[in-house]
Amino acid sequence: MNNPCAAHRGASGLAPENTLAAVREALAFPFVQWIELDVQLSSDGIPVVIHDDRVNRTTNAAGRVVDYTAAQMYAFDAGSWFDKQFAGEGVPTLEQVIEAAKGRCRLNIELKTYSGLYPMLEQRVVELVYEHGLQHDAVITSFDTGALRRVRQLSEEIETGLIVDKMSPHKALDELRQLEAGFLSLGYRSVSSKLMELMREAGITVMAWTVDDIADMQRLAAIDPTIVICTNYPDRYGQLLAKQQ
Repeated sequence: MNNPCAAHRGASGLAPENTLAAVREALAFPFVQWIELDVQLSSDGIPVVIHDDRVNRTTNAAGRVVDYTAAQMYAFDAGSWFDKQFAGEGVPTLEQVIEAAKGRCRLNIELKTYSGLYPMLEQRVVELVYEHGLQHDAVITSFDTGALRRVRQLSEEIETGLIVDKMSPHKALDELRQLEAGFLSLGYRSVSSKLMELMREAGITVMAWTVDDIADMQRLAAIDPTIVICTNYPDRYGQLLAKQQ
């Protein structure tokens, strides 16, 4: 199996999601080629790595992400909910994650726009990507097609990608062409041979999410060796690799 492996929100099955601990866990696996993460804006306009628009689920605080500074969120405990050994892990900035991963793996940066809550999100993320020279080692993805259009207006170099759970292959290809996007992040159950044939011909990279069962990893690998397998458990991907050697 030669499929690229992406760690979803870092190695989020092994460490608290979207933390530097999860990034470190992911980077410990030499076969991890991508880290997927979620980005929003703090009250002081800094891209921070967190999935929900509220901090309640993954930290010891409460309230909206947009109402806290980046420094305040980094001081939250974003690890104890997962396991007490991660107590004190904060909500990191995108820049902290970039600095940890740069030169080791690529980043799939998902913009969490929440219906226009962060009007400067695209610009701030694009600026950071350029500042760190990652314009060819990152993809900016979103469910929000408006956000992807704004990224394309800001940069013709940075790859963009549409996220969908399911969509017919031809409709997905039409959407990607309209967006000038070269990346499709798709719910793994929707990945098929027909879709991959269309995407290969169009030069589109496909990432399948979120693949945590080894049997599903094997099925996807049999469809196409270029499918990026996005998983919470890169250790399971490693188990499958070891069996095939």
